[in-house]
Amino acid sequence: MTQQKNRPHVLMMSEITADGKLTLKKGASSKILMKHMAHETEILLHTTRATCDAIMVGSETIRIDNSFLTVRMVPGKSPIRVIPNSRGDLALSSNIFKPDAQTVIAVSQAAPAERIEAIRAAGAEVIVCGSDHVDLPLLLTILYERFGVRKMMIEGGPTLNWHMLHHHLVDEIRLIHLPFIVGGDDTPSLVGGMHIESEDDMIRLELRSNYLCGTNLVTEYEVLYPDES
Repeated sequence: MTQQKNRPHVLMMSEITADGKLTLKKGASSKILMKHMAHETEILLHTTRATCDAIMVGSETIRIDNSFLTVRMVPGKSPIRVIPNSRGDLALSSNIFKPDAQTVIAVSQAAPAERIEAIRAAGAEVIVCGSDHVDLPLLLTILYERFGVRKMMIEGGPTLNWHMLHHHLVDEIRLIHLPFIVGGDDTPSLVGGMHIESEDDMIRLELRSNYLCGTNLVTEYEVLYPDES
């Protein structure tokens, strides 16, 4: 796959159940399932974070999980935390505003000036890109050119994952398989967004590796987009 040169290489990493779900139910924290990961897999997650220049999650993940997004179980520097938040309406008490790592909040031009000022006062940097919603391709270019981000991982929910894949911004996917079935028609799965109309629109994956990490199966894929495979 050919990657544009002015954006980071992007790894999507996620834990999923056997039926492809991210949480127990809509609105539930993913931490409930993550606590069932093998310790070796937790180490893999933090080791991966330590190899990346930045880590991105969506606003809803921060609201539900209140994540730290830092490297804690292995030696290494925590990546830059990047949160697309079009209106700049994240709670300033969120853990991402703690001074344990650099934080960048990406907002749109629709974000009120007072919210942008409040985010900066809380210690985070602000990138304004996009008119009504955050322009993800532009954001990645800014991260590459202004912040020196060459490798970024996303631990997103279904909305961010879909938008990143929709814009062809994900290069590889690493999945941690949890041996559970949770069901639920509205339980968040790996990718949300709009339905595709044809098999021609499917995003194909090429399996590159699979292995046991503790008791968890891990699969690694290269992403092959319809017009690039």
